[in-house]
Amino acid sequence: MHDSTLLHGTTILAVRRDGGCAIAGDGQVTLGATVVKHGARKIRRLHNGQVLAGFAGSTADAMALFAKFEAKIEEYRGNLERAAVELSRDWRTDRVLRRLEAFLVVADRDASFLLSGSGDVIAPDDGLVAVGSGGPYALAAARALARHTQLDAASLALEAMKIAAGICIYTNDSIAVESL
Repeated sequence: MHDSTLLHGTTILAVRRDGGCAIAGDGQVTLGATVVKHGARKIRRLHNGQVLAGFAGSTADAMALFAKFEAKIEEYRGNLERAAVELSRDWRTDRVLRRLEAFLVVADRDASFLLSGSGDVIAPDDGLVAVGSGGPYALAAARALARHTQLDAASLALEAMKIAAGICIYTNDSIAVESL
């Protein structure tokens, strides 16, 4: 697994619920203990807006991974699981790619996955997955909200991220949400 210090300043949360899907990300970027950006965009829509992807880790590495994942999702005609597995395999085995230090969370209406350079393709049991320094807080809040509210995916993701921002010093409340 990669050095957790790379995750500071990032929280990404994916929520699939009642046929809906959303990924939320905060906008904070830090270098050490200094905030250097408040409104970074860490989420993208891919495959004609049918797939969402969010990143945690090195920005340059994440941009390279977005491009690779976008090529895979197009190659496999929107088959999220196949694209995720193939990207993860390439990421783990390719000499250049395996040096990339980032995580991707990818989702569509049917599935969501956490991808890492270690070859991980993790599908959550409950449709909720989070990564980054505030990931555990966002995930805990999302699980509680999913159990005790009727919020749709986008609203649940936003509210969980607000809770994480109130706890994690590396997560801010400049939250972007993309939904399907």
